[in-house]
Amino acid sequence: MDGQNAEVLSPAETVPSSFSAQVFSTRILAAVVYELQQKGIPPEATLEGTHIAPAQLDDHTTRTSYRQLDRVLRNTLLLTRDPAIALRAGRRMRITSYGMYGYAVLSSETFDDVRRIVTRYKHVVGPLVDTSIQKDGETVVCRLEPMYWHDVSQDIYRFAVEFGLAASLAIRKDLCGPDFGFSEVSLAYPAPGHRAVYEDMFGCPVRFGGQVNAAYYDQAWVDGPMPLADARSNSMAREMCDQLLREVNQAGGIAAEVQKVLVGRLGHFPNMDSIAELVGMHPRALRRKLQSEGTSFRHLLSDVRMRLAVEYLQKTMLTNEEIAHRLGYRDPANFRHAFKRWKGRSPSAFRAE
Repeated sequence: MDGQNAEVLSPAETVPSSFSAQVFSTRILAAVVYELQQKGIPPEATLEGTHIAPAQLDDHTTRTSYRQLDRVLRNTLLLTRDPAIALRAGRRMRITSYGMYGYAVLSSETFDDVRRIVTRYKHVVGPLVDTSIQKDGETVVCRLEPMYWHDVSQDIYRFAVEFGLAASLAIRKDLCGPDFGFSEVSLAYPAPGHRAVYEDMFGCPVRFGGQVNAAYYDQAWVDGPMPLADARSNSMAREMCDQLLREVNQAGGIAAEVQKVLVGRLGHFPNMDSIAELVGMHPRALRRKLQSEGTSFRHLLSDVRMRLAVEYLQKTMLTNEEIAHRLGYRDPANFRHAFKRWKGRSPSAFRAE
């Protein structure tokens, strides 16, 4: 990561509903700051532009937003010459780093319960990547997709994946024991200059230039009961996670309402005026409100379409033409052009794997 294109992607281009909401803990942000500090880079430099003081990182009451985290990631890309900084920072994350979410995972009875907790509560920690866990025969597949940085050609996309992948390995070692390891890693971007760090850290075949970001491991690692299962502790932790999840959802603002409307009208997406009527606002007022939240109707529609397209391609056998129709494209060629702009490849190439 040389920072050469660190400033190309504007947050407003792919901003989600909660991008500016200060509802997340400082744990992930702190891991990045501390890793740079070990390399002689003062926390103040890494935190520049966030309005967060170094001392606040250790205060459990401090809440941050994705906008502040985005600024720290971009600062990092410019401040360090270590191309593997995200891998090293992600390795600092342990299951207990995630607070009540971590304790809910630790106290689960089985790994199936863990999967359900990850699915329900993963967004309460403000992760860099959206994670999904699935079984494929005797193999568990953990897929990772950057939350709000979707351009695979950008350094910040790779930063999010590297951090999430390293953190995923560290957490699984906490859950399964120090001998746990991935059997294979697949990444959607070309091999970087520091690919040797991947091979050393993960100790398994690492494939670059694929269609998805995923880590694979044997089902045997997660068979049987969890070693620290405790029903009472798990219930209490999940109650607190429910409260945190409500706070995150409520912080979405009007952008979250617009996204809900769009998702509920697949194939017949309303225009800006219709959306305004549905949410009870004048179109000009809605436009200003979305702008104040760092987004726009066009960006929200594009983001909803992109996320749904990925879901359809990964999880259904729908043709490109059928997907284009469901996403409101009259001409399938327009869908193909849009998808290539989002993911850097055609829908068919994305699905090929």
